[in-house]
Amino acid sequence: MRLGLQLQGDKQVLSLPFWMSLLVDTYGRTGQMEEGLSFIPEALGLVEQTEEPYYGSEMHRLQGELLLQRSPHEQSEGEAWFAKALDVARRQQATSLEPYAGTSLARLW
Repeated sequence: MRLGLQLQGDKQVLSLPFWMSLLVDTYGRTGQMEEGLSFIPEALGLVEQTEEPYYGSEMHRLQGELLLQRSPHEQSEGEAWFAKALDVARRQQATSLEPYAGTSLARLW
């Protein structure tokens, strides 16, 4: 997946946040939280650069998930990222991403 992202380069910048979210999720599911967390700032930068904010919410949610996996006792930080993800999804009217953020927050509570 990393190689695929590198090969995309500047060819399809608009779709990169989507693919990066899949990579971050995969890292989290395989217990590689630090690797996943390292991609999030770049992905959020691309979201701002391309003015395609759709995956901003998902990146915030994934940030919270990975931080909680890394340090389960630091729930307030995860909660803050989930709340941010929910806020971003609502502001963008991203109705397909809002349930993910809400579910992550509810699961934490």
